[in-house]
Amino acid sequence: MTRTRTRALTPNGPLEAGPMAAILANHAIPGCEVSGTGSSGRSHTRMLATPGGPRRITVTIGPDDVELTADTDDDAAFAHLVRTTRAWLDLDTDVTAVARAFDGDPLLGPLVRRRPGLRAVGYPDAFEAAIMTVLGQQVSVAAGATFGGRLAAAYGTPSDTGLTLFPTPQAIADAPHEELRAAVGVTRTRAATVQNVARAVVDGLSLDPAGDHAAVRRDLLAIPGIGPWSADYLAVRVLHDPDAFTPGDLVARRAMGNPSIRDADRRSEAWRPYRAYALFHLWTAATYTGA
Repeated sequence: MTRTRTRALTPNGPLEAGPMAAILANHAIPGCEVSGTGSSGRSHTRMLATPGGPRRITVTIGPDDVELTADTDDDAAFAHLVRTTRAWLDLDTDVTAVARAFDGDPLLGPLVRRRPGLRAVGYPDAFEAAIMTVLGQQVSVAAGATFGGRLAAAYGTPSDTGLTLFPTPQAIADAPHEELRAAVGVTRTRAATVQNVARAVVDGLSLDPAGDHAAVRRDLLAIPGIGPWSADYLAVRVLHDPDAFTPGDLVARRAMGNPSIRDADRRSEAWRPYRAYALFHLWTAATYTGA
């Protein structure tokens, strides 16, 4: 019987539990991820990769820290899951420095004073993030999650935990195009982009935060169906680039007062080198209704 291990992950500075739990719940892929609320905080359960194979983990987000519970009795696997989770939830960033940088800004100052512990939550799996970004293009977050759940149900791998493993790049790349389109319920063009991304990853595309971000962006934009918004979004949420920004994002621009894309990009220059955190504050101000 596999042992369950638990560790409290302390963030560097304050933590905004509500917005963090909300972004995980809102983007959860049906069948692959489950969000809930317990006595010690809001929880999120999914499978995460380790060198020895996937493990089920649960993160419970409390007011001061994140508790990680993992189904593993292997020390190396657990250490890997700790590192993955800290990076995924952006627990190591000094958000106090971000708050100081934005304090005098007329738009961001009030937002950061309200939520000084807001973190740039990413994705724990780069390929999954890329596919979900494509499925989320020009639709609501809920619709994108629904598409992802259908994709996982059709091409993912059921595990003995009751959770489905997100499809591999090879599984999506090899799927008959019309079969995939019908299973997910998207247009032929969107299905083609999903498969274009999968084939690019099979052929060697690496979305590595430690790599050359400019080169990754060029490689992404070379994929048919991937435009600037998707490339910029992945820079924020997968490459963990603290200065990445999505000037074409409708939600962010609405929170900025509806400037043009060019004006939004120009205005974001004042928020360097933390433009990704500016983006999260704008997104949160526009969409989060909790305390």
